[in-house]
Amino acid sequence: MALKCGIVGLPNVGKSTLFNCLSSAKAQSANFPFCTIEPNMGVITVPDDRLIKLADIDNPKKVVPTTVEILDIAGLVKGASKGEGLGNQFLGNIRETDAIIHVLRCFDNDNITHVDGSIDPVRDKEVIDTELQLKDLETIDNRIDKLGKQAKHGTDPKSKKMYELALRYKDVLEQGKSARTLQLAEEDARLAKEFFLLTNKPVMYACNVDESSAKSGNEYVEAVRKAIADEEAELLVIAAATEADIAELEEYEEKQLFLEELGLKEPGVNKLIHAAYRLLNLQTFFTTGPDESRAWTFVKGMKAPKTAGIIHTDFEKGFIRAEVIKYEDYVSLGSEHACREAGKISVEGKEYVVKDGDIMHFRFNV
Repeated sequence: MALKCGIVGLPNVGKSTLFNCLSSAKAQSANFPFCTIEPNMGVITVPDDRLIKLADIDNPKKVVPTTVEILDIAGLVKGASKGEGLGNQFLGNIRETDAIIHVLRCFDNDNITHVDGSIDPVRDKEVIDTELQLKDLETIDNRIDKLGKQAKHGTDPKSKKMYELALRYKDVLEQGKSARTLQLAEEDARLAKEFFLLTNKPVMYACNVDESSAKSGNEYVEAVRKAIADEEAELLVIAAATEADIAELEEYEEKQLFLEELGLKEPGVNKLIHAAYRLLNLQTFFTTGPDESRAWTFVKGMKAPKTAGIIHTDFEKGFIRAEVIKYEDYVSLGSEHACREAGKISVEGKEYVVKDGDIMHFRFNV
């Protein structure tokens, strides 16, 4: 899938440390021989215990996890909306992403300077929010000028609808709110995508804490939690420096021992990857057999033919039907043959909406 998350934040909040942990992550945080994935910068494998269990059953020649693309975006400073610092580059990079992971510094360390001289993650959040909102307001003002003329002199109902939407967004942005806070009907939400507003992208806040706060957070985290209470955004607590230490450990057992000492069940980067996956509205289906067990990414709500096209365009063009096994049935019965014998393979047509965890076999003819 081409969808991707961008990691944003002020300078020195831990973005690059976190991104380096993600980039150096193994195919999966488990003691299991995965096939090699080409080391494309920012393409991160998604840990999934279900894939391990399928591989245990089928003992395939190759195991291929799915991936999500995460981009480390240059640090922002005040005035970015007017081109200050790397503002234009920063905002341009955000525009290319589908969702935002906003890293906030929630730790004290006198050896790491803060661009504003003190630690206040809520203030930091507001700095970036303001810059993105100002850029969106500039975008909306430009669109209002053009759409207003089209709506006045033209007969295109879409232009009139877009003009009305633009005015609604302008009102929200001038109140210092992000575009995503505007509640829209489904049809309006589809039209709104054509504005490509930065603050309309889904966002998750990653609170970067010290090692002692990795399990339960701290007062900075609670301040952020309170500040985003009305945003319906996810918050994740992660200790980037500690994650860097974990990433350097070679042995699975060593990693697990380190995590146990911290009172954690899994590395924070795993949680971050899964959160990014959810943020992009992505799910996973599987194909499995003696040659290959593989996880495939699809957008939630996608129907069988489109999903088949993720494997190969011919699968979508010549789609006949899909044979579907529920993951739980495959694991409990132990093979495709056993599932077939037990009547646990359903035959689905073009209108079938693929579910997370489905094991798929597509029939096609071209």
